[in-house]
Amino acid sequence: IMLGPPSQSVNAASPHSCCVDEVAAEHVCAEAVLHYGPACLSPCRKLPVLHIFGQQPLDVGRCAEVFRELYPERQSRVVVLSDVVYAYAMGEWKCWQCSGLCRAPPGPALPGEVRQLGRRFRVEAGGGLQDWAMFYVGSEGLALTNFMLTWNRCPFSSFDPATGQGRRETLNVNRALMRRLYLVERARDARVVGILVGTLGVAGYLEVLQHLRQLLRRAGKRSYTLAVGKPNPAKLANFPEVDIFVLVACAQNSLLDSSDFYRPVVTPYELELACNPAREWTGNYLTDFRDLLPGACAYVELPPAVPEAEAVPDVSLITGEMRAAHLGDPPAAQLPPSTSLACRDQNRALAEISPAASFLESRSWRGLEQQLGKTPVSKAVQGRRGIAIAYEEEGREQS
Repeated sequence: IMLGPPSQSVNAASPHSCCVDEVAAEHVCAEAVLHYGPACLSPCRKLPVLHIFGQQPLDVGRCAEVFRELYPERQSRVVVLSDVVYAYAMGEWKCWQCSGLCRAPPGPALPGEVRQLGRRFRVEAGGGLQDWAMFYVGSEGLALTNFMLTWNRCPFSSFDPATGQGRRETLNVNRALMRRLYLVERARDARVVGILVGTLGVAGYLEVLQHLRQLLRRAGKRSYTLAVGKPNPAKLANFPEVDIFVLVACAQNSLLDSSDFYRPVVTPYELELACNPAREWTGNYLTDFRDLLPGACAYVELPPAVPEAEAVPDVSLITGEMRAAHLGDPPAAQLPPSTSLACRDQNRALAEISPAASFLESRSWRGLEQQLGKTPVSKAVQGRRGIAIAYEEEGREQS
């Protein structure tokens, strides 16, 4: 979209970002956005978007040959996924494939449709993708990892256009899921949670922020919302008082390897598993936070608040220590601000209040302040000239 004078064009997508930056587009009163480059296909809140994916070279004939080698059976049930930069060639790939061995299942057209991760799949009515195999066209990366975790019950294979080679994917999904479930247990132990806002353009991000705050309040945890853009270890190390972070981002960037971070980083779904007693692990992993909102396919309503007298103590599977009992929905203002231990029930347990949380609550940052009328006015003077190691006015030692 051309914005401003005809000689100026603005790309409203952030550099190296897969999400559409609606905030930047609204600053110039845009009515639509052209998004160039990598895309996670997450829906936007307000503006219509036209994606320009770009095109990377793909040997369609070689790709079809590898597919036939991996799936020699004529009636194989296979879903073909691709990186967005190869989407332009999928029509030609289908023609090549059908010219050899047609993979379309016999019978009438399949009426069902599954929409997930910005893609649509035609499947049998009332069925899912559990019984299908997955064939991915693209290089190894976040997109493939995300697909494999989302459909962790489906066998995966891939074709790398850069090397022209295909393979059956051997990523240990069980090990990856065990690592994520370990982070769920860390989230249960956490008392102070930082909510990282990693996107401002994906539809539903404001609703999921409110949902997470309510979830943490019901679980008896303190939460602080931090707008950090793209998180990195240096940024998050500024908040040592936070026990764990939850990242609200698009599905493709939600899974972070937090081994380099000072504190773990979990997804909204993992926080739900930790704090919502009504949600149980079913084997299906969700990376799209919109699936957790009311009205979505995976929404699970919070159970009624438990009276204090009926609260059941919980034991951590990591430390073996007793965790603070979930006491329903107490207002945050009623929590003791600086007490290390607060007696909730003389006959049952003590609920621990972290002093670090109170310290974090008191922290603040200020930028440049004008101080109008307080700073004396002075004339502008010429500053130093040269480079930092040898300004022109500085004397030099005589050799």
